[in-house]
Amino acid sequence: MPIKIPDQLPATDVLRQENIFVMSESRASTQGIRPLKVLILNLMPKKIETETQFLRLLSNSPLQVDIELLRIDDRPSKNTPEAHLNAFYRQFDKVSQRNFDGLIITGAPLGLVQFENVAYWDHLQRVMNWAKHHVTSTLYICWAAQAGLKLLYNLPKRTREEKLSGVYQHEIHQPFHPLLRGFDDTFLAPHSRYADFAADYLEQHTDLDLLATSSIAGVYLAATKDKRNVFVTGHPEYDADTLHQEYVRDVAEGLQPPIPLNYYPDDNPEQPPRASWRSHGHLLFANWLNYCVYQQTPYDLEHFSEDKFTKDD
Repeated sequence: MPIKIPDQLPATDVLRQENIFVMSESRASTQGIRPLKVLILNLMPKKIETETQFLRLLSNSPLQVDIELLRIDDRPSKNTPEAHLNAFYRQFDKVSQRNFDGLIITGAPLGLVQFENVAYWDHLQRVMNWAKHHVTSTLYICWAAQAGLKLLYNLPKRTREEKLSGVYQHEIHQPFHPLLRGFDDTFLAPHSRYADFAADYLEQHTDLDLLATSSIAGVYLAATKDKRNVFVTGHPEYDADTLHQEYVRDVAEGLQPPIPLNYYPDDNPEQPPRASWRSHGHLLFANWLNYCVYQQTPYDLEHFSEDKFTKDD
């Protein structure tokens, strides 16, 4: 089944060229199907690129998914045209009275910024608190995972001395957990962050199921027992060249970044990188949609029992 997105969203042409079934709003209006309603809070600077990456992963499912894009505030963007934001993004007040099957909160380049110094921190907390009562399952990506752990478990910000950048080997735990259905025993995934997610620290301070870890990168995948909050500390949505673009940017800014680990052939930035994480990225999102969203959400979003969303608060 297709993903449903606005007719003129730039991602539409890209995904169709990749032979991904995309349904426009106009065509979807003729379908007698109850699609999953998924909201994406896009905190990344290059929003059009990020939209395409997440829509690509959400398309790998037999479920019809209706996507809406959310912006964190109305401040001008340096990397995305205002016309694009006005055309395709909603302000939080426009959706706050509604319920959604799923919410994805993307990463953000804020690894070295304290939470209280993030311009939209109060607003982000408002969105995350709202999700407790209006969203069946929330997926926190990279920096958003650290923000979610702060909100849900009051964990302090933990920052690494050096940025973690590269593609790392992970091993799975609890192999029969629904989020890991179909995963290999080990798999590769990219990371690009300053945050520290040590497995022993999360075990001591949370009740999360730790589902995939790396001896170098720490926890990659974790979830609450009820699967309503899923934390991914890496970037399964990244394109093959995204880490390269970040590396070139950091070099240009004089940051002297380390070469992303296990990314370039022969560790040579002059060689074009190759993606080695696509299959598990697609599988992770398909499992989240199926087992954390579709099989948990009420059929009628407008008339679900409030108890369902407050019993674990």
